[in-house]
Formats: sequence, C-alpha cells, structure tokens
Amino acid sequence: MSVRPLFGSLCASLDDFLSKPMNIVGASGVSAVAILDDNQPVFYVVSPDAWEKLSQLGRAQVKIVTNNNIATINPADGPDDGPADGPEDWEDAPPVQPSPRRVQPRRSGMTESVMTQGAMRSNNFDVLADQLIEHENQRVQRNELSAASVGILKNRLNAHVLPHFKYIPPSQVTLMMMDAFVKRLTDSQLSSTMVSQYLVVVRKLLKLAIRHGFLREVPELPSIKVANRPRSMLSLTEYAAVVRTAHRLSRWGASAPEIKASKGHRERFWVQPRHLNLPPDMAWAIRFMVNSFVRPGDLRQLKHKHVQVIRGSSVYLRMTLPQTKRHDVPMVTLRPAVQVYEAALVKARADGFGQPDDYVFLPAESDRNYALAVLGFWFKWVMREAGVASEDAMGRLRTLYCLRHTSIMFRLLYGQGIDMLTLARNARTSVQMIERFYASALDGEMNVAMLQSRRTSAPKKQNNAR
Repeated sequence: MSVRPLFGSLCASLDDFLSKPMNIVGASGVSAVAILDDNQPVFYVVSPDAWEKLSQLGRAQVKIVTNNNIATINPADGPDDGPADGPEDWEDAPPVQPSPRRVQPRRSGMTESVMTQGAMRSNNFDVLADQLIEHENQRVQRNELSAASVGILKNRLNAHVLPHFKYIPPSQVTLMMMDAFVKRLTDSQLSSTMVSQYLVVVRKLLKLAIRHGFLREVPELPSIKVANRPRSMLSLTEYAAVVRTAHRLSRWGASAPEIKASKGHRERFWVQPRHLNLPPDMAWAIRFMVNSFVRPGDLRQLKHKHVQVIRGSSVYLRMTLPQTKRHDVPMVTLRPAVQVYEAALVKARADGFGQPDDYVFLPAESDRNYALAVLGFWFKWVMREAGVASEDAMGRLRTLYCLRHTSIMFRLLYGQGIDMLTLARNARTSVQMIERFYASALDGEMNVAMLQSRRTSAPKKQNNAR
C-alpha cells in the first residue's frame, strides 16, 4: 500500500497563525499545515474539509509522517481492503461505521509535546482566568474587594480578553499581540480609560503566568494615555428648574410622553405602567442627592436604618451607608436633606413602609437595579420638560450621576471656606479625584468675586503716651 504524506506539504509561522488562524486554515484545503516556531514544527492544523476526508478513508490504512516518525492508525475491524493510489480514492471512499473498539495510534514525539503535559496545561488563558476569578473571590471574602468588582472582571474577560487570547499561550505573548488587542478594543469604540482597565486584567493574568513559571517577567504592554472625562453638572438655575418641574409634574399627575428623546414614536415602555406617572420621589431624589453628595448607587440601597437625624447646633443627617469604593466612613448632609428625608418618611409610613429595613426611595420596588433605572428615566423626562439640555456645552450626557457632581461643585462655589480634605472625606472620595474629575470644570469666572476680593487693612495700634 502506498503511503500518502498527509502532513508537511504546507507550513506557516506561529506568529502568522496566531494573528490570522482562520485565514491559514481556510487556505489549507485538504492538506495539513505545519506551524513552525524557529523553523521547527510545533503542531499541525487541519481544516474541517481535511478532517472530513480523514473520517471517510474507510478501512484504508492511514500513515501520518512527522519528522521521520510514522504514526499508524490500524483499521478497527480488519485489514485494509486495497490500495489508495490517488486523490480519487478520497472522494469515493465509503463512510466508516462507528466501531465500539477505540483506535489507539502510536504516539509520536510531537504528540507527546511538553505543551500538553503536566503543569504546562495551565499555559492557557482560560485556565488562568478561572484562577484569577478564584483569587478575586477570596479577596471578596476578606472584605478587600466588592463582589461587584468580580462581576465586572468576569464581564471583561468574556467580552474581549478570552476571545482574543483563546489560541495564544500566555508564555508566547508579545508586544505585537498586545498591540493587536488594543486595536480590537479601539475598534470596539472603548474609551482610553476602559482600554487601560482591560490592560490591567491582562497584566493580572500574565502575573499568574509568572507564578506558574511560564514567563520570567510581564512583557511590555502598550502605553495608553488616559484622558480624564469629568461628568457634567447643573448650574444653579438649571437645578432650580428641574426641581420645580418635578414638583409640578407630580402635582398634575402627568404621564410620560409616548415620544422618544430621539425621533420616532415609542412603541412600548420598558418601565411598568405604574411608573408612567411621576410621584414626588423624583423631586425628593434630586434635592437629596444635591444636598448629600451620595452616588446613585448609594441612593439605590439607602434604607431608613442607615439614616439618623441630628438636631443640635447644626441640623443634618448622619448616614452610615454600606461600603462603596473602599470607603465606609459616615456621611453628613446639608440641612435641606433633612426636610426631604422627613417628607419621604411620612409618605412611606402612609403607604405601609418606613421600617428600618425599608428603602427610602421607591420602597415598593424590591429590584433595586430597576428602581434606579426608573429614577434615571424620570430624570431625563423632567429635564426635557424643564428645558434643560440632556448634554452640556462639552457634549457630556447629563444623568443622575451629574447630581453628585453638582453637589460637590456647589460646595466649592458657594461654601464659605470649605476644606477640600473634609469635603472629599465626607463625599467618600479623595482630594485627587475631586481635582481630576469634579473640580476640573471649575474656572476663575465662577468665583470672580472671590478672586477680586481684597483684604481689609487692620487698624494700627496707637502707643499710649505716658
């Protein structure tokens, strides 16, 4: 019987295969492709058509030649029925019936590659990703990390990291491969901040590869310049307009319009029918956020047991919220937040809520993500009715989060002698974050009166004549 050399007729470099695997497999036809690294075969790949031809060889004996080693696959149910002299035998060969006996080919040196043995099985991004998630879950158990952060990590792994590095061993990651990964993220229209965060995930995986001994050091990663993009805010006039409009829509029992913010008729609402009319919760939420510095996520999980009314030389709310972004210190509010909270508490008790474990805003909604989404829907509606643009002059969207930005900016603009460190601690952030994101919109014209102020000269002391 003639020996058909199935392997070795085509070859490609490992870098070419990792960058364009489907192009190489697609061009191989019914031949196998030898993947070379440093001019040495590492493994072979075959196309689906070639695999189908192999499965149709019937009882013919197949010999695979690799580096002068011959691996013989014997027929499952008897000797071979004749020679296979040409390609036409591939087309006419009858299909093989499944056999209960398992074919055990003699393994060549290439099949016993070190890449498939022992610890090298972990030289795989899927395996390292599972280990990374396990390590992060342990940090959650030690209260070093929030459970939401692990969820974000999983999303990033599944969205771009694992799909891109699926066929690349961590030990062979190069700067060119990382550049291709950054291009993938850029083509997906991710911001520079998001691209930088994805590179952090890859760096963590490569550090795990170092611990396994696959790498000596983390390879060079692309340099990404992160552009700070602070959130928008409301001016004092715009803030007053949205509060008045929210109260007006609530008193009138207005319904959400069936017209989208963009062009076109709204076929259906994703919010439930009972939320198409604006309750007083929207006006309360707007005023509360501007006078308490809380994030929308804090507003979502705020319960009555987290709030304590303090009446003394100063009147304020002391809020002991759950930890957010590694901050767990109590927060204090401005005096108007007390009025808002007490009004919300009266209505909650009238509706059968108001217990310590009940939520302050939209207490009837057990799905707090949905409750926050409803507040966001209402806020866009109120801004549209108030004539407030949904974007600021720099094209930044105005969402519920802009109310926290407004809260901090109002203190910087209208607070007398406000201490930046105290403001940062109370808002559960840092001075650096306020300077980079919140106060970045602060300009000289906003505080022109303070810039033009003059110190009053102290009266000179007169010496008493003896």
